[in-house]
Amino acid sequence: MRWLFSTKTVIESMSIETLDVSPSSTARHVVNAKGDTLKIPDGWALLEPGDAALSRRIKKDGPTWTMKEKKGRRLFSKGIWAPANRIAELRADLEQERLDPSYQKKLDAGRKRREKEQVAYAADFETSVRQYLSFAPAYAALAEAMAKHIADHATPVGSGTVARTKRISIEQRAEAATIAWMRHQTTAYDDMVIPRVKGKRREVRKQLAMRSKQLLNDYRKGAERSQSCPLAAALRAG
Repeated sequence: MRWLFSTKTVIESMSIETLDVSPSSTARHVVNAKGDTLKIPDGWALLEPGDAALSRRIKKDGPTWTMKEKKGRRLFSKGIWAPANRIAELRADLEQERLDPSYQKKLDAGRKRREKEQVAYAADFETSVRQYLSFAPAYAALAEAMAKHIADHATPVGSGTVARTKRISIEQRAEAATIAWMRHQTTAYDDMVIPRVKGKRREVRKQLAMRSKQLLNDYRKGAERSQSCPLAAALRAG
């Protein structure tokens, strides 16, 4: 059962379910995916972002409203709305667990495992970039340097680059990361004034990608390149 103030505002909801929401300009209100403004249920509180372990437990334990805000193409966590008593109980339980020495050992073991996985992934990604480049033997050293630059930039956790997505294969990630790196390092893209017209930025990126791929093909064929080549210049500067 719902009470509506307008076609886009939901003030109360008798059935509470897990939702992804965004902030509202009205206190203790959020906006759902449909654009409706929802009132935060009575007795709920906001768990601020920052404690990943507690956040996971809150979301697993029952209905929650996960609040995120989109800025550009990225989503930023703004916390989780959930029953205040449930947040307090789970926080107390977690704090008690954290006093046990075995908890810290478990955290350390997990951290070391993730570090090893990250090192392994960075190496695999660098190999995939090098394979995508497939430069002629005369440019093997340049390919090595370029693959390392791209992997160092794209693979760190939290970098937000295409290298961190799992939606496409590592080979596709390597290609996309290479073209993105070249767009910023070998073209004037960062200094371009692009009209705020729908699709224009995508069009410019597509044109620059074509130029980058042609440049890569020259290196694959072993074509002679001058020291003023933008790719060689970018690697010297990097």
